[in-house]
Amino acid sequence: MIKTINKALTIFKNMHFQSLLANGMMALFGMITLSILYRSLTVTDIGIYIFFLAIIGLMDNLRAGFLTITIVKFFSGTSEERGLEVAGSAWLLALVVSATFIIINIPTYFIANYVSDKGLVLFLKYFSIISLITLPCFMTDCIVQASKRFDRLLWLRVFNQGAYTVSIFAFAFLGKLNLTTVMYTFIGSNLFAGIIVLALRWTMISSVFKAKSNTAWELFHFGKYSMGTNISSNLFGVTNTFIINFLIGPAALAMYNLGGKLLQIVEIPLLSFVTSGMPLLSTNYNNGEKARMVYTLKKLVGMLTIVLIPVVILSVIFAEPIINLLGGKGYVANEAPNLFRIFMIIALLYPADRFFAIGVDIIHQPKINFYKIIVMSLVNIAAVFAFVGIYHSVYSVAIASVTPILVAIYMTYKPLNNYFKFNFFDIYRVGFKEVKNSSIVLLNNFRKH
Repeated sequence: MIKTINKALTIFKNMHFQSLLANGMMALFGMITLSILYRSLTVTDIGIYIFFLAIIGLMDNLRAGFLTITIVKFFSGTSEERGLEVAGSAWLLALVVSATFIIINIPTYFIANYVSDKGLVLFLKYFSIISLITLPCFMTDCIVQASKRFDRLLWLRVFNQGAYTVSIFAFAFLGKLNLTTVMYTFIGSNLFAGIIVLALRWTMISSVFKAKSNTAWELFHFGKYSMGTNISSNLFGVTNTFIINFLIGPAALAMYNLGGKLLQIVEIPLLSFVTSGMPLLSTNYNNGEKARMVYTLKKLVGMLTIVLIPVVILSVIFAEPIINLLGGKGYVANEAPNLFRIFMIIALLYPADRFFAIGVDIIHQPKINFYKIIVMSLVNIAAVFAFVGIYHSVYSVAIASVTPILVAIYMTYKPLNNYFKFNFFDIYRVGFKEVKNSSIVLLNNFRKH
């Protein structure tokens, strides 16, 4: 019994498991929250709120792309003195970004009075406040990833997303849930979590006094290109959100979001392995271990893709009951189930897209991701407008979204292959072998105990 408990504790202390648990908990809270919102708000109000979150999400991902990968790359495996210097310089950059948002928000606050779209009005009025309030949690997220403290990442998710979900449930239970209370809850939960991490000193905000101008510029020049990595998986969703909102309508956006929200089935393990795999790849690169780095990259991409195949098959078969569980029976008879099927099939390409983008950053070629984003944006906009122009259907937007992903994989595979030769399809052979070996080990351990 004691041996079993010790084994369970060992598994819990594994950083991959902690990362998976943290992101899994965040997704679970997100699913519960979304289910409450879809059952409590009108379809139009849901569409307005989703549009607002999409714009806020793009702004947050620009900041995350600028700093997250940068902090992980320059902080991981360094001395304590260098770590404080990097963290302080990153804090300096983050504060400059927030100050810039506040300056921009002054005229946009008054411009909002002349805008008719409610989601856009919310963004134009409050985006700098949200940026400032979310800053402590954002910096804590970056620093705990870089220092491999995924136990703290787990608690950060509980403080932030947990508080948001509980508040949403309380307002729904009292019959007071509307766009205004949802907005206040979003701001309040981030403020609550920010105060906690500041009190626990997880933010390393005091390191800002250790910042150095040359280090800040070093982070800036790397970060301005690495933004491409982080926003690559979000920019096109935001573009599609804009197109659906203005060309088809908020109600269609609510259907599109419900079908796409369940992609968290894929995003949970993917984000977890990207989060915990990034420091490993950085360490391999910094130690000059080319073959090991590329093998780790192939293993992560291949294993995740192989594991996703049965998940995708089950999702395609049981799309209707899954949608019913999340949004209610009112959404089963519309486009949401088929949109979910389309998104899940396309998701098989996500591991290669994400890890290739990370790999290009790790080998210190962030410019490629920057140029990739430009090409992907043009391809995505052209494909979506072409499909919507022909069919004027929300399905056309979902199907068109595969084109920029294929472009991204091609553009990042080439430089990685130049760094260290490997066959693209060998990724899946390695992944199958690793999944098979891991399954045998788990089965043997199960039989033994």
